[in-house]
Amino acid sequence: MQKLRVRFAKRGRLRFASHRDFQRSFERALRRAHVPMAYSHGFTPHPKISFAGAAPTGAASEAEYLEISLTEQRRPEDVRAALDAALPPGLDIVAVAEVASTGGAALADELAASVWLIELPDVDPAVARAAVEALVAAPTVEVERRTKKGVRTIDTRGAVLRAEFDESGPVPAVRCVLEHQTPTVRPEEVLAGLRVVAGFEPSAPPRSTRLAQGAWDDDRGELVPLTW
Repeated sequence: MQKLRVRFAKRGRLRFASHRDFQRSFERALRRAHVPMAYSHGFTPHPKISFAGAAPTGAASEAEYLEISLTEQRRPEDVRAALDAALPPGLDIVAVAEVASTGGAALADELAASVWLIELPDVDPAVARAAVEALVAAPTVEVERRTKKGVRTIDTRGAVLRAEFDESGPVPAVRCVLEHQTPTVRPEEVLAGLRVVAGFEPSAPPRSTRLAQGAWDDDRGELVPLTW
């Protein structure tokens, strides 16, 4: 059995596709691309696909990951090209690589944190910068999340490993590294945290993009992106 690790991106309007929508699209793409998938046993066999840490609906991403198990050997680049052609534009296969089928760390264990870019069009840079600095300086920042079971309080600050206001791109943005905790803190909860500590409200709809996932290096204070 061959195990392949897949990196894919959610771009454009496809950022609004839910994780379940992507799962269905990806399984159909595997069939169209004639990828020899391994299946689970039992009355309702399913293709052996391992998803890890999906980006929230509405967020774009350049670094989503999954693993698939094949019953026959295939060149990773051939699988990448076939899957990319079978998926709709906006769900794009960035890279495919072979990984050890046994003995290695689980994919989810290798993804400890994410780099997020939260673009803030038409923002007052001084106000936004002060809000980010207030968030970083606070020991805790509690925000509320509505769930099916009611309102849940989350410490946004506890997940922020690094955050800064970034004016280097075409749109001013908050660039932050969020630790993968339970529950996972989302970019919109970072913005909610800015509202709590500084009363900051975006003047235009923000747009969030996950740029990378990987391990956090405490000594260097930065994310080490997942590599093959």
